[in-house]
Amino acid sequence: MFHPIANIEDAQTLAQAIVNTIVEPFLVLDEKFHVLAASRSFYQTFKVDPEQTHGALLYALGNGQWDIPALRLLLETIIPEKTAMDGFEVEYDFPNIGRRTMLLNARKVLYDHSSAITILLAFNDITARRVIEKEKAELLGRTEELLRQKDVLLREMEHRVANSLQIIASILLLKARSVTSEETRQHLKDAHQRVLSVAEVQRHLHTEAGLDEIDVGSYLPKLCSSLASSMVGDAQPIAVNVTAQGGRIDSQKAVSLGLIVTELVLNAIKYAFPREKAAALIQVSWETNDSDWKLTVSDNGAGKLANDVSSVGLGTAIVEALVKQLEARVDVVSDSSGTSVSVTRATFTSRIPRAA
Repeated sequence: MFHPIANIEDAQTLAQAIVNTIVEPFLVLDEKFHVLAASRSFYQTFKVDPEQTHGALLYALGNGQWDIPALRLLLETIIPEKTAMDGFEVEYDFPNIGRRTMLLNARKVLYDHSSAITILLAFNDITARRVIEKEKAELLGRTEELLRQKDVLLREMEHRVANSLQIIASILLLKARSVTSEETRQHLKDAHQRVLSVAEVQRHLHTEAGLDEIDVGSYLPKLCSSLASSMVGDAQPIAVNVTAQGGRIDSQKAVSLGLIVTELVLNAIKYAFPREKAAALIQVSWETNDSDWKLTVSDNGAGKLANDVSSVGLGTAIVEALVKQLEARVDVVSDSSGTSVSVTRATFTSRIPRAA
């Protein structure tokens, strides 16, 4: 059988019991901000005496130490205009417990048959959360500063590497001019050109400094354009065309790829056209299929008649070592219509024709 609350005393007892079950510190205030009820967690958290709290003006608690400007703003300015306010943050040196960061949630209760107003006020201590957030922010700031310093050091290192490569190339060229042996001179010139090639690869990668991945579609045309402008002579004009699909690879693989392209293009420029040929062409193509890719450098030169790609020279050894690093394979087709060298990762069916 249902038994309604018999009198006001029973209702007050029930209300106080409900308030005491609330985990967060909780206050019930009248319209003049006097404390009508407080939860047990409020007394435990703020270490105040129930006898000095019940019926007292909120601002007078702790000898006036609860006269907090932010709390006054909430109760006297915001609440009269609204029936509720959530997440009002207050940072204050609270009496007895020290500095805390609190989120205040307030509700204004209106009654149908009375002009009285009751204000419900809950405190959520987020001090620990704010400390953790601050530590995370400081850690993030330190991390960003370390990354910035790393980037500065990396750029400085790249600048020094570029200067060192230029110095080495100059020394090799000077030495090549001073030796009497033609074979030694040629070896020194080859070494000089390879150092310049490494410098060229490094320079192009430097333009995208700070990126973990390189856009091959823009990287290869720039690299090949530089190689053609520096190596192709007037005696035998050679066009170097690049067809590159989109796609990005990590910078470490981009270095290996650039060096392979450099070796193959330079080899074609030096050996594919022993005699003058109209419309001489070197075609560089880059194709992708998901994680697989294929790089092809072909020419329409003399082929195996003048360019014996089966011979194991330094350039061939360099290419083979780089291809192994990329977990790819090399395929060579060379006949009277030209030479095509393909570097393929996994199985890939080419859709771009070779130079003709």
